[in-house]
Amino acid sequence: MSIRAVALALVGVVTTGFGVAALGVEEAPGDVSVTKDLTAVIALHGLPCGNVVSATQQGQDDYVASCENGNRYRVFVGADGRVIVEKID
Repeated sequence: MSIRAVALALVGVVTTGFGVAALGVEEAPGDVSVTKDLTAVIALHGLPCGNVVSATQQGQDDYVASCENGNRYRVFVGADGRVIVEKID
């Protein structure tokens, strides 16, 4: 499962399951960038980031995200299919 599919599924669960108002997004749903997907995934994991300002793909479903607050995270899909976010020092 791709990071984009996982991120969109997580956002859907959060906005539907908890009744949270949808965030204003400038792009059409099909045009959401990888940086916005990673921003959502990191936020859903409860980690400080703000917005992802750049991302480097390390492999399939494996990214290093750099945040506007200076934090860096590795976001990837584990062997069990779960999205994992690890802080990089």
